[in-house]
Amino acid sequence: MTSSMRILPTLRRLVRPGNPSGLLAVLLLATLSTEPARADLITLKSGHSVQGEILKETEQEIFVDIGIDVIRIPRERIESRSHEKPAEADKPADAETDSPLLYRMADLPVRSVKDQVARFGEGVVLIETPGGLGSGFIISDRGHCVTNYHVIERETRIAATIFHPQSSGEFTRQRIDDVKIVATNPFFDLALLQIPQQEKLKFKPVYLARDSDQKAGDDVFAIGSPLGLERSVSRGIVSSRNRNFEGLVYIQTTAAINPGNSGGPLFNVRGEVVGVTNMKLTFGENLGFAIPVMYLKHFLSNLDAFAFDRNNPNTGYRYLEAPRRQNPQPPPAD
Repeated sequence: MTSSMRILPTLRRLVRPGNPSGLLAVLLLATLSTEPARADLITLKSGHSVQGEILKETEQEIFVDIGIDVIRIPRERIESRSHEKPAEADKPADAETDSPLLYRMADLPVRSVKDQVARFGEGVVLIETPGGLGSGFIISDRGHCVTNYHVIERETRIAATIFHPQSSGEFTRQRIDDVKIVATNPFFDLALLQIPQQEKLKFKPVYLARDSDQKAGDDVFAIGSPLGLERSVSRGIVSSRNRNFEGLVYIQTTAAINPGNSGGPLFNVRGEVVGVTNMKLTFGENLGFAIPVMYLKHFLSNLDAFAFDRNNPNTGYRYLEAPRRQNPQPPPAD
């Protein structure tokens, strides 16, 4: 019997919930094991790290092959997970995009809704105009913010309120006026704003999902200000990923969507934006809809085509109705 085989029973006894010293012993053993072909780096809240191949994931725990055995790690003890080196474990790797300086994508770990809200909630803002309220979310460290076109339609005086979390669990509000309109697309119901830089303010952008790969039944959650109720969180599932309305497809979700949610993000369980919430059925329950992220990326990658001109806010085109068919004249009577 080899030495690694002799330690397996002990290893299994050590990896028990509520046994920090046992987990530390496992970490020391993991550093002596052979690195697997595909390695993930898991950083724990205690500051230690585990490197190995993730074999299985559930909502409560993950199972990691460290080379000499498979260990179980509760999710509440995980700080982050990545393919990066330990020094970069907390920084998600940005992917190349058509507009790499404008929005971000990353390989993010699955976490609870509570953890995701704490991590990305500061990137969701309240949008105010003289005509009403809506929501939006920051996508760049230069203050670029996405919302719905109908939230700022026919408006030029726009303000954004950023919510800064405090250690007490509450948050402070920072209202910023003179928000700039960068681009609009009425057909997709999307608008891009830019919040002016403020002294000592560091924007906290959210991440966009790489693909529109959500399926019916997947968990999602929305953050916004329905009816002015600031920073409300609602949770649900994807009811349909391709509901058709007037030639466009939408994500249908059971997450509560109400007036004021418009323009806010719809997140998946990895904390990635998969849609922009924009409408609901008035006389239905749990029938909310969001614009898929693929439409948002198309909009952001073609901003020049949708650029807003303050001096000429209208695009100059309008659709004409088709001429009505004239009723044939009855033949003359003999």
